Amino acid sequence: MRHTCATLLLSKNIHPKIVQDLLGHSSIKVTIDLYSHLFPDMTAKAAFAMEELLTMKN
Repeated sequence: MRHTCATLLLSKNIHPKIVQDLLGHSSIKVTIDLYSHLFPDMTAKAAFAMEELLTMKN
């Protein structure tokens, strides 16, 4: 359940330090390395966001 909670919160762009605090982890490394996992669409969303940033007109 903690893995699911961490993954879902992070997928909703909740700041990792908040997720760490909510789960009571002593370090962000524990939260990110052990409790969070990637959903298949996360990589695609990141690629789309990067493309938007790189093609923005000033």
